[in-house]
Amino acid sequence: MNGGRRGELGGVGGEAGAPAIDDELLPPVELGKAPPPELPPVHGPGEREPPPGFLGRLEEAVPVLALAVMVALPLAEIVARRLGTGIPGAAPLTQHLTLWVAFLGAAVAARDGKLLALATGGLLREGAGRELAAGVAGAVGAGVSALLARASVEMVLIEREAGTVIAAGVPAWIAQLCIPIAFAAIALRLFWHASPLWWAKGVALLGLAAGLYLGQYPGLLEGKPAWPGVAIILAATLLGSPVFAVLGGLAVVLFLRDGVPIAAVPAETYRLAVSPLLAAVPLFTLGGFLLAEGRSSVRLVGVFRALFGWIPGGTAVVCALVCAFFTIFTGGSGVTILALGGLMFPALLAERYPERFSLGLLTASGSLGLLWPPALPLILYGIVASVPIEDIFIGGLLPGVLMAGLVAGWGVRQGVVSAVPRQRFELREALRTIGVAKWELLLPVIVLGAIFGGFATLVETSAITAIYVLFVKVVVHRDIRGGRQLFGAFRDCVTLVGGVMVILGAAMGFTSYLVDAEVPARSLEWVQAHVESKWLFLLGLNVFLLIAGSVMEIFAAIIVIVPLLAPLGQAYGIHPVHLAIIFIANLELGYLTPPVGLNLFLSSYRFRRPLVEVYRAALPFLVLGAIGVLLITYVPGLTTWLLEVMGRAEPGVARLGP
Repeated sequence: MNGGRRGELGGVGGEAGAPAIDDELLPPVELGKAPPPELPPVHGPGEREPPPGFLGRLEEAVPVLALAVMVALPLAEIVARRLGTGIPGAAPLTQHLTLWVAFLGAAVAARDGKLLALATGGLLREGAGRELAAGVAGAVGAGVSALLARASVEMVLIEREAGTVIAAGVPAWIAQLCIPIAFAAIALRLFWHASPLWWAKGVALLGLAAGLYLGQYPGLLEGKPAWPGVAIILAATLLGSPVFAVLGGLAVVLFLRDGVPIAAVPAETYRLAVSPLLAAVPLFTLGGFLLAEGRSSVRLVGVFRALFGWIPGGTAVVCALVCAFFTIFTGGSGVTILALGGLMFPALLAERYPERFSLGLLTASGSLGLLWPPALPLILYGIVASVPIEDIFIGGLLPGVLMAGLVAGWGVRQGVVSAVPRQRFELREALRTIGVAKWELLLPVIVLGAIFGGFATLVETSAITAIYVLFVKVVVHRDIRGGRQLFGAFRDCVTLVGGVMVILGAAMGFTSYLVDAEVPARSLEWVQAHVESKWLFLLGLNVFLLIAGSVMEIFAAIIVIVPLLAPLGQAYGIHPVHLAIIFIANLELGYLTPPVGLNLFLSSYRFRRPLVEVYRAALPFLVLGAIGVLLITYVPGLTTWLLEVMGRAEPGVARLGP
């Protein structure tokens, strides 16, 4: 995927330094050959672009400050609760700060050309056709954004009339102001950055004008056929229009056709953004970005190499495990490939792994870890489907081991075939590297202990994660030196969170239309009438989710598809946690599925390889992933056994709290 300015990867964070291997951290490997080739540099967080002017810094500072307060409020609430008091309004204020981080972060993402979009438009040959495609994509994106800005203004006015107060005397409409401001900024930026050519900008300007006109006269579409607007929006999707504009545009067109006020779309967006658990998403993401800053990757590689370097294919196993560790905290955002690519790819080549295998391994490993807690897709699925998030965390443990084990096992095979040299296991070296990386290794223990120990809520645990990683990076290891680098990590986090959350908001609007149109109920009736076997239903589900995962961003897929899927799973007697793990595992595999799986484009960008070459390299791992998904699907015990052991096998409702 890419977005905004063509040729840039949107919403994927940056590489965290890509440091060289440090002899003090990694056990030596004698290879008897020249040093590995270096990859072209990718700028790290906080260093990707020249500093903007005063207004640009101010635009970044507001969501960064909001994110910092989001970290502080839950931590203060934990302390106050232990003192027997609590902080009045801490939870609703944190929820509404999520709104500011999300939408102002999306505006920054639009400014920097990092809104998520299908990368298919960039596959066109350079020339007038490509610029026309960019203009059309910009036109639809700008037009939909203008419509959503107008709809958000109506929502704010309605809320102002109602006089709702969040907490501490803060009116709800003040908190909502960020939504129309952000959509207006996005609309102008999608028009302006559509193309460097003025005639193509003119095409985008027509779309912006059309959106403003339709926002002024929404009755023009009432009762009219929706298919022309839907066709234009879907075509713009293929040409590179942002994903949020596609989902939001479909929602607006269909609502206007039915005569429903367009304020319904931002109203659903607002409802999602202030849900009690969603604040955990930006806070865990912040922890992941801070973790990717500096030399944590080097320390973790040192530990896993010392522990597993003695087995055949040891470095390939290390690659899978370290990538999975990072992905747990960064989600499927692409940070893993960008952060670890500069470290692991040369290391694999230096140890005589074939280049195609090394490329495929890193491409596949970039989404490992999505089934292990506290991965963000697991949290969002629990929120949307009202499934206990702790149960999803438990259910994903063994399937996650299976998926990582298959990739690591293929690495062992390659190590044997390529006669890759192994290093001797040394207990002293293993203990030394564990001591060096002990702070990073403690992170999963702290997170799971806080959640399952009843010490903190999910949102509070995410704040603990962020402050713990910040302490380790700034105070213990001093990987982050100076406020500028820290600000850069926060800024990159809000940019990514904004690019994702604006998609979630638009997806909520589209899902609301589907529910109003009774699509879930009709889908249930049709499937039950045509598919009698539970196992045949699961096979069809795998195929559907694989296709969806290859063309949809994982978070948007959860918002749109899960409300349709959950009733079907219940009708066929599938345990809700098993259904959740099937869903996430399929979408994890979708990252590797041609033609537009996200990891394929990320690897092509990071390793400077043609897409076709990446497709070929990823194919064996796609097959391995498919085997893993089928085992997860048809062996429910992989998911439910631990739940049964822990006495949590009965389906329930979402719950997380101290």
